[in-house]
Amino acid sequence: MIGRLRGILVSKQPPSLLVEVGGVGYEVEAPMSTIYDLPGLGKEVILLTHHAVKEDSVSLYGFLHESERVLFRNLLKVSGIGAKIALAVLSGVSTEHFARLVHAGDVVALTKIPGIGKKTAERIVVELRDRLDGLSTAAGVSMSGVAAPLDAAGEATVALQQLGYKPAEVTRLVQKVAAEGDSAESIIRKALRAALGS
Repeated sequence: MIGRLRGILVSKQPPSLLVEVGGVGYEVEAPMSTIYDLPGLGKEVILLTHHAVKEDSVSLYGFLHESERVLFRNLLKVSGIGAKIALAVLSGVSTEHFARLVHAGDVVALTKIPGIGKKTAERIVVELRDRLDGLSTAAGVSMSGVAAPLDAAGEATVALQQLGYKPAEVTRLVQKVAAEGDSAESIIRKALRAALGS
């Protein structure tokens, strides 16, 4: 099992990252909560990882904070939730906020996350309520040191679609929140807040 990576951040195309460790490039998928806090390209990064091996694929998921990895692993134990939905959860809400929603049994708020229907939300509440008691608060998001791409709105649009939002909804969200000079991360962050009504 690969539990941790320490290397150079080579590329960042949400939700995919490429981290070079000792001359080997590792493809890692990460939630937006981690991507917001990453250093610039060419800088050293340390990621906690979840190594998933299936019959037809091997995947690596990366997190800056242990609370994110704990929540990701707990979500995968819920019937009907795969890695894509688990990443969408972490991208849309903080670990602390998600734990509050689960403890409050707020099924309506949970269904606003892409890929989570009413039945899945109800299973999350029942199966995770006791497991999330010790979940620590995720570190705050920092946008500093992230260079704005040439087409921030386009990059944000692609990333939101990969998180499970429909193209028409993504277009509406991006047009609603994007401001001149915004980075892709900023647009994604504001769009997710708008979509989740927070």
